[in-house]
Amino acid sequence: MATGLAKQLTTKELEAGLDLIRRAPSSDGVVELIVRRPAEGEREVLEEGELDLVEGLVGDTWRARGSRRTADGSAHPDMQLNVMSARVVDLVAAGERERWRLAGDQLYVDLDLSEANLPPGTRLALGSAVIEVTAEPHTGCAKFVARFGADAHRFVNTKAHRHLRLRGLNAKVVEPGTVCRGDTIRKF
Repeated sequence: MATGLAKQLTTKELEAGLDLIRRAPSSDGVVELIVRRPAEGEREVLEEGELDLVEGLVGDTWRARGSRRTADGSAHPDMQLNVMSARVVDLVAAGERERWRLAGDQLYVDLDLSEANLPPGTRLALGSAVIEVTAEPHTGCAKFVARFGADAHRFVNTKAHRHLRLRGLNAKVVEPGTVCRGDTIRKF
């Protein structure tokens, strides 16, 4: 998937966006984007997605990709879904919504994803499904650096901001169901 010569923000420009990120709703937010990864390097934007206990987002390659964090290399059950703040991805994508999908997450939500607001074990209802925040950290990789720049990678992973979970969080499906773009995501 080509990234073109997209604008990459400087650390100063990224830091300037922190106030907006911190103002995300703490309880009732919105599902802004659903993205399925049907194959390596491919992204499919969905209006509606099925969340399954075994598959995660149906049609996504989460299970097939496996994980370096499991002894046998199988998919990590606590990393079934990657959830990222719509405010953060909009910032690192320099306001280019078409580039959001390049972050590689499945759900982009307008909700405060900080550790204080959503500690591991917190459940979130979205559409007819329920997901649970897990303790597994979600960090950017080399692909994130290539797509959004080294400053963006440092910004989302810096120790000073780690508690905000700027790179997002990992979750697992605990009640299967359907989620649509525009649905409310509610903490309970």
